[in-house]
Amino acid sequence: MQKTDPNHYEKIIRPRRLPDEIAANLTGQISNGILRPGDKLPTEQELASNYGVARTVVREAVSQLKSDGMIQSKQGVGAFVSEPGSRNVFRISPDCFAKRKELVQILQLRTSNEAGAAALAADARSEEDLVRIHDELQSMQGATGQSSFEMAEHRYDAERRFYRAIARASGNGYFYDFLTMLDGRIDANLRNVAIKNVMTAEWGEAVFAEHKMVYEAIRTQNRTAAEMAVRQHFENAAGRLMERADIADIAEI
Repeated sequence: MQKTDPNHYEKIIRPRRLPDEIAANLTGQISNGILRPGDKLPTEQELASNYGVARTVVREAVSQLKSDGMIQSKQGVGAFVSEPGSRNVFRISPDCFAKRKELVQILQLRTSNEAGAAALAADARSEEDLVRIHDELQSMQGATGQSSFEMAEHRYDAERRFYRAIARASGNGYFYDFLTMLDGRIDANLRNVAIKNVMTAEWGEAVFAEHKMVYEAIRTQNRTAAEMAVRQHFENAAGRLMERADIADIAEI
């Protein structure tokens, strides 16, 4: 009986919750100018009908956007897209603050895990592994500097695939399994927060350069440099998130 290569299969990640999907879609419409500042959102019933979901799902999605300062409600009138200036000073809800703190804790947990995987990958990676890692690096670069929700999601997913490819290249399947488990936790509860964090102005060439340093260290099989580059990136990522963990997402979001 022919054996199958487990590296040919990706772990199935739990999809986003419906409220997160709807909040992401509406955020994208705002970012792309389909919904402009001052525009009135459709009613809950209209949104529920358009998306094919229950009104309770729409209500939770709209609540997320209110917490993020994306929209504002006017009693007896409806919900409206906020002016960009007002979003800069809008305080986030305690729930959103808690989610960002949880995301920081996951980033801290990933630091040692992925640094160790990168060190092993520098020694064990094949040329095929290196091509796979580089492809995801290029995918991130293609969306760098663009601020729409869709491009942020593209960068976010490419970054996750980048570090999964490194974990796979390490030759130790436990690194890969642990990483996909953490990604599943984020997808279940924190994906929208994580993508919005990617949309911040700080995610640009400087952040891309951090990932490129990781790739170059693995390419040149410099074990120490690979470990240090990964550790530096995740420590920086946690620091960037903590610096803005008590304010709402910036206007570009």
